Parts: sequence; structure tokens; C-alpha cells
Amino acid sequence: MSIGYLQRKAAWEILLKVSYGDFSDHALEKVLRNYQFNPLDIAFITELSFGCIRYRKLLDLWTDHTSKIIHKKQPPKLRWLLHIGLYQLLKMDKIPFPAAISTTVEVAKKTDLKGLAGTVNAILRNASRKLDQEIFPKLSSDRKERISYLESLPLWLVNDIYEWVGNSEGENIVKAFNKKPSIDLRINKLKTNLEKFLKVLYENKIDAEIIRDLNNGITLKSNPRSIKNLPGYSDGLWTIQDRSSQWVAPLLNPKEGEKILDACAAPGSKSTHLAELTNDNAEILAVDRSAKRLKILQSNLERLNLKSVNTFKADATSLIELNPKFISYFDKILLDAPCSGIGTFSRNPDSRWSLSKEKIKSLTLLQEKLLENIFPLLKNDGTLVYSTCTICPDENNLLIERFIEKNKALKLVSQKQILPTLENPGDGFYSAIISYKSEE
Repeated sequence: MSIGYLQRKAAWEILLKVSYGDFSDHALEKVLRNYQFNPLDIAFITELSFGCIRYRKLLDLWTDHTSKIIHKKQPPKLRWLLHIGLYQLLKMDKIPFPAAISTTVEVAKKTDLKGLAGTVNAILRNASRKLDQEIFPKLSSDRKERISYLESLPLWLVNDIYEWVGNSEGENIVKAFNKKPSIDLRINKLKTNLEKFLKVLYENKIDAEIIRDLNNGITLKSNPRSIKNLPGYSDGLWTIQDRSSQWVAPLLNPKEGEKILDACAAPGSKSTHLAELTNDNAEILAVDRSAKRLKILQSNLERLNLKSVNTFKADATSLIELNPKFISYFDKILLDAPCSGIGTFSRNPDSRWSLSKEKIKSLTLLQEKLLENIFPLLKNDGTLVYSTCTICPDENNLLIERFIEKNKALKLVSQKQILPTLENPGDGFYSAIISYKSEE
């Protein structure tokens, strides 16, 4: 089947679901259930829909550049369909302009936008002419404002990122938010090893390679139709986990027989990693406030055949109240804190549009509350690892430095910030190793 009307329609349906509040990956999964697409189709739909979400600001700019009605006054369904057409014209070089326009117009004709099919055709043809004639929207001479439009990111966030890391590094990071994310797997070392599993993938004509500097990491070189259809999934041979995230659990240096707390655990990639690192012979408590997410964690534990992890539905800030015996109980604690997720923008393209300074501020208050209520659960001479998937200093090093200053029994052993750059295929991640030594 050629890539035509149905594929554009599916991409448009994904945009509609995201506009109604769904997450991009969930929307993709839901829409694909309704079709029988091959891997090539799925790759196209993913690129088109996720690209439209990433470049929303740029596509709105081009809508205003080519339409008599600005994007804010257009019906949402029309706006998102125009994005489908415009993204192909602007960003998908291998798609001929006539094909991009005609198939997008066909979506309008065969849906409840049929009355606006002529409008869609006129706007996209106007965009095509302007591109051919190199008549581009006028942009500010200010560097940050330009990059905000060209890379499609809220201006306040561009300003903040440049302030955090400097202009040159900041521009690299902003551009990295629009790159295609890697698909990384963590091999379950209790059931197989890298070499054996790579052989299985090669036998199934799946291109993959070992991730350097990781003990059990593999990255896929092409998109599968469904990650769950990869060999070894039902047998528990692997877990999907970004390479940067795979660095976190080993920082605890977990040992067999230790009592370990994963304080914000679900959906469980780090809990299962801790179990594998301890040969499934530790006492691991995985806590999360979401019953739905804990159900996913439990399912992963069963699939991976891990027995050392017990799940517990609770707010991690209230563990002492719920069970006073947890005071000074754990040898090791992992706090992978709820955060702004700025380091994962390439993987979660919708996140950039829901984030705000106010939300970050509320998250820092929660992170500080979690730290204050969790560290008393640590044994004397114990270790706590704090981690996030953001690059915001207020959620990372500044928070940790302030917290340790308030709690003299704690010591910052080390900290590391991984930035999402064009050179780094993984997400942005922060981690801090903290030791506890009571004066008693």
C-alpha cells in the first residue's frame, strides 16, 4: 500500500487526540489500533504526527503567513489538518508538494471538513508557491525569538535554557528537542546477555547495536511496528528504557540482601533494574501513588519473572505516617522525582506546550517535600540517589545544594547532569548521590 490518504488521516487523528489532552505516545498507540499499517506506514505516521506536535509554533506561523484567517481563529480540526499539510511541505523533503497537498485535501473531503476542502487546498497551494519563491514569514532579529519560532519552543523556556547553559550550548539543546529519539532496551541479565540477544534480533532481521558504556544496553536502529512484538518481550528478556535512565539504578550500588526503597517507582524501569542488579535477591519496596501505574509495574515484574520487588500504593511523602517502622529502615533509597521532564522533549513532544514557570515552581516544592520526608527512612551510612529527567537547575543541583545545606548529616558524594544535545542520542538526566551519616 502506498503512503496516501489513510496515513495522513491517522496522523491527523493523533493530533486531535493530543489537542483533547491525550499524551502523544498514548494517542499514537490508540489510533494505530484502528488500522492495519506496515512498518513503513507507521514510521511515516509517527514522523508526521510527532513532527506536527513538535513544530506547532512554526506551523502556526506559516498558517498565518498563508491564510487570511489567523490560526487562533480557525476551527481546531482545520488548524491541525493544515499542520499535517504544512509539515510535509516544510520538513519532509522526500514528499512531493503535489502529493502532500492532494492527500491532505482528500482527508478534508472524506471527513467532516469536506466543506473546507477548498480552503485547505488554497492555503497549502499558497504555502507551496511561497516556498518555491522563498517568501518566508518575517522573523525578529533577536536571536532567541528567532530560535523560538524556528525550533518551535515557548520563548520563556528558550530564554531560561540560554541562561542556564549559555547561548551556544542552549541552541544545541533547543535543536535537540526536535531530533528523533532513540529506542533503547535494557537486557535482563538474569535471563540472557547482550551477545545472545543481539543474535536473536539479527536472526529476526532487526538492526540493533550495543550502547557503549552501558552494561546491558541495546539501541534499535529502526522503528518496529510494535515494541511488544519484538522477540523476547513475553519471555522477559528486555525492558524498554532510555540510555540515560539506565545510568541511574547502578549509582546506588545495590547489593544482595539490602533493603531498598524506590520512592516514586511506577511504571518501574528502575525498580526492575534494581532487582536485576541484585540478582533478584534484595528487599525492594516500590512505592507510587498511582494504582494504574503500579499495575503496569506489577505486570512488568511478572513478565520479567522478578520476585524481590513488592509494590505499595502510597504518597511517598507520607510513608512515615503510614508505617513508622520505615524510619532508618532502608540501606538504599532511589528518589526519581516527578519533574518538568524538559530532558525528554524529543520523546514527549507535547510536553513543551503544557509546561509553565508556575508548574516548575510547584514541582520544586514537591521535590523538596519528598526529600525532607524520605531521607529519615535511610539507615545510618546509607545512600540516597536523587534523579530527574530535566535540565532545570531549580529542580536539580540548586535544590540538592539547598537541601544538603539544611541537613548537615547529609553529604553530596557526586552529581551529574546529562544534557540532551544533537550529539547525545539519549534524554537529558540529572543524578545526585547523597550519603547519610548520623551524628548519634
